[in-house]
Amino acid sequence: MLGVMTSYPVVSNAPVAGIGSIAARALTAEFARHNAATSAIVVGADPSSLVVAAAVEALLPGDTLTLVAGERGTTDLLRDHITGLGSWIADRVKVVDSLDECQPAGVVIVGEPVTGTADEVRVLLDRLGKYLTDGAVVTLATPAVPGRTGGAAAELFRQSALFGVGSDLVVRNRPPLRVHKLRFSPAEPAVAGTLAPAYRPSSVPLIGGMHIDSNGVAAAGIALGLAALARTARPKSKLWLLPALLAGPVAAFFRDPERDIPEDPAAVVAASDGRVLSVERLADERFGTGEFLRVAVFLSVLDVHVNRVPVAGRVADYFVEDGGYANAMTAAAEHNVAAYTVLDTEHGKVVVAQRTGLIARRIVQRVPVGTLVARGERMGLIRFGSRTDIYLPADRAEPLVGVGDKVIGGSSVIARWL
Repeated sequence: MLGVMTSYPVVSNAPVAGIGSIAARALTAEFARHNAATSAIVVGADPSSLVVAAAVEALLPGDTLTLVAGERGTTDLLRDHITGLGSWIADRVKVVDSLDECQPAGVVIVGEPVTGTADEVRVLLDRLGKYLTDGAVVTLATPAVPGRTGGAAAELFRQSALFGVGSDLVVRNRPPLRVHKLRFSPAEPAVAGTLAPAYRPSSVPLIGGMHIDSNGVAAAGIALGLAALARTARPKSKLWLLPALLAGPVAAFFRDPERDIPEDPAAVVAASDGRVLSVERLADERFGTGEFLRVAVFLSVLDVHVNRVPVAGRVADYFVEDGGYANAMTAAAEHNVAAYTVLDTEHGKVVVAQRTGLIARRIVQRVPVGTLVARGERMGLIRFGSRTDIYLPADRAEPLVGVGDKVIGGSSVIARWL
């Protein structure tokens, strides 16, 4: 049970699940990504908590952080811990006994895994909602293990369907955790321009600036598992070499390198790696009146397939349209299966289309409606050859690329706001 909320028993008497460094970073990501001054509350804090450490590490000048002591750490111990970190930290961090002593904040973080019943979760969220400013986010984690949550996991999935602006499965935790981010009142699109790209556990670091998407980890693991089974079943055969040798190329397809995102606020960046197929003005009634400037980019099987957000804004809509699977380089690809992410921005409506191709049959989109996204932020991926289209208000944007140009997702400037 969270010690500060004894009338809201959302953590059961079962063994408490730990929050490791990756889950702690996911829980505090909304606080960490604010480049403008903001405030946060950590509920259920104790001196040894990695969530507290991650929140303190995220502090910037102008930020304020309030820690509500949990049952595993008294207020005095927590205050001594913060004082020991130096005056710069101590001046920005307040330690309190009760949530009632807090002022509303831009981010509220529950620092311990949430279990208990669905009713207890609803009571908790109602309680926390009183300490959220307009457009604020509350983040919570629950064990992603059947039978460990007592109804809390199902309720948080239901809440996410209504108010979710992100859900991360942190497999590299004991036990695995699901981190939910909820926003109960809309945020202004302009705020997105002050944010850094969100941290996503789905991007698994390897060496240097190279990451691999979690889909690649799973695919490579399956290939190696098949190789092990084949060698066990037929030890004298070389058949196991086929899936073993495929593991490397499969993982490489899902590579996810870090990118240098332009600082120019007027820049519109490419949503994907690839070559520009077309740059044209057109009308599309699905997105409203007026003309759009559309830049289409083809991704070969050799390109990085992680997609990125071209401009900062708020996800206003997301829908998928059925269609075929024509070669993404041909005109027929216009009618392929496609997922459309619609953004409200300071410059008008912007749309990112993720289109399937001849080989691509799976689109992954990871930014729910209501999410604030930063320019260059990871938004999902398309498996194997495919195409991305960016629609910009034609009277407000100037194209900077032409047909045949090679672009890099998140880095190449394809247009500028006028």
